[in-house]
Amino acid sequence: MPVQAWFVLAVLAGITLLIALDRVRPPMALFGGLALTVAGGVADLDQALVGFSDPAVLTVGALFVVAAAVRHTGALRLITRAVFGTDNGPQRGLVRLLLPTAFFSAFVNNTPIVAMFIPATRSFARRVGETPSRYLMPLGFAAMLGGTCTLIGTSANLVVSGRLVQAGLEPLGMLEMAWVGVPTVVLGLIYLSTVAWKMLGERQALSEVVRDVDAARQYLAELAVQSDSPLIGKSVGEAGLRQLPGLFLAEIQRADGRIVRPVAPQDLLSAGDLLVLSGVASSVAELRSFPGLVPVEDLDLSSMERHLFEVVVSHRSRMLGRTVREVGFRRRFDAAILAVHRAGERLHQRIGDLELRPGDTLLLSASPGFHETWRDSVDFYLVSALSGAEAPPNFKSARAALGVLGLLVVLPVGSTFAHKLWPQVPEVPIAVMAMLSVVALVAFKALNARQARQAVEFSVLIVIACALGLAQALELSGAAQGIADGLVLLAGFLPPVGLLALVYLLSVVAASLITNAAGAAIVFPIALSVAAAAGLDPRPFAVVVALAASAGFASPVGSNATLLVYGPGGYRFRDFVRVGLPLNVICLLVALSVVPLVWPLQP
Repeated sequence: MPVQAWFVLAVLAGITLLIALDRVRPPMALFGGLALTVAGGVADLDQALVGFSDPAVLTVGALFVVAAAVRHTGALRLITRAVFGTDNGPQRGLVRLLLPTAFFSAFVNNTPIVAMFIPATRSFARRVGETPSRYLMPLGFAAMLGGTCTLIGTSANLVVSGRLVQAGLEPLGMLEMAWVGVPTVVLGLIYLSTVAWKMLGERQALSEVVRDVDAARQYLAELAVQSDSPLIGKSVGEAGLRQLPGLFLAEIQRADGRIVRPVAPQDLLSAGDLLVLSGVASSVAELRSFPGLVPVEDLDLSSMERHLFEVVVSHRSRMLGRTVREVGFRRRFDAAILAVHRAGERLHQRIGDLELRPGDTLLLSASPGFHETWRDSVDFYLVSALSGAEAPPNFKSARAALGVLGLLVVLPVGSTFAHKLWPQVPEVPIAVMAMLSVVALVAFKALNARQARQAVEFSVLIVIACALGLAQALELSGAAQGIADGLVLLAGFLPPVGLLALVYLLSVVAASLITNAAGAAIVFPIALSVAAAAGLDPRPFAVVVALAASAGFASPVGSNATLLVYGPGGYRFRDFVRVGLPLNVICLLVALSVVPLVWPLQP
């Protein structure tokens, strides 16, 4: 391979290493790598930025808005109420959960689907005497499986379809992937509801620790200022309540019922004040050294106009890599962090010193309006409002949202069919239909312009666009052809389906280390080069790339669906490896069996 090819491979290896070690977030790593390919003379600026004008990026952005509209209008919530019904069978309940999850994930971004099902799933698990960990991982996996069935089910499918067009080939049809996606879903759900059900061990989730007030007290220190306390008249800072080891002052409830939150160092203490401190429970004993502070044994939290929320830190959060103290969490969000879960383990250290990471599950004490104010924030996914503070959805527009979604699915199929029957009828691109869907949703007031703007995950779009640019660099430098030639030589003693298997495995690894769409974009040119070098039809290889890019089950960080259930399920990384690898094998076997039948390898 030429020197430029080795340079591009070195850039990709560096990107992968930085992301795998969590040193740099994927958008910045890929953007930096793309800049290096321009600086190294591999591609000019127009070639490097080709991904930012790709229709797939626009389509993915529009689909974020469609998914947000379905969530805002409560359309998914209406469905969750009917999922479990009155069935008290633990395993039957899992089946009733997985089927609609997979179905709706074929048409809607899986993030809101998983987020909406998590609270109902945990409630059902408690009702039947099971731990949520037996349900939440299968929930995330079912959402990933469902996305493989349609063109709009996952961003990886859209990226592959766009790359096919650029290569002068037919794009993927709306339901073309269903030929292999449906068998994958069927076998995957059977595995999840039988073998995986038995494999999943018990993990204690954060919300299980704080089901009620008594459990929550292990994270709360509640003290009243006595009438003879020498702290009366002193500021919070002067009293030494700002530098407590392992605890911080979350709020003050005045005797007249007023709430001081967040608490400033200059706020004065008065007789009858109720101090609520949160942090490490083992440090509560140190509060006994403060004269005139008496622990409150029977505190009615509901009277304090405070609600408990559980959120998961997102991959695109602005707080990543910063401590809670550096973020100024209380000042920014008017909320106090009561507990943190990371990889299924409670952290016994000072909350202010915690460096936030993707997937961290935070239990918050906040005002009732927290959900409405921050549910569309880029900083975290709101999993549940544990004390009923969630604002009611706009059910009046639920039908409009579902109608627009239905048209988005039906119209591309109808447009293609009409174009084949009557060539004079233009075939409308999926990107144009997605744009019109956004306009229709705002017009029908399923969501407003601000909500539509906030629904777009721009970091995801940057990752996809940069990955498309890096894929271009792979082709221009000759690296894609070099890797393809190596794979052909390596598999020279194998039948063509062996090459298909190698491309599948390469796509799974890439998607697990980066993201599904980025992995698909980078592996696609290699897959096409492999097909060309072996004299095989490129379409089955493209289909395998799309399918494998959504099969990163062995890692919790390759998909928002698994990231969402990581903390609430109380899982560890090895749980995903143990349960996800067999599912990967099932998906591989289905792909190798079905793809050559539907899309023949020989041209």
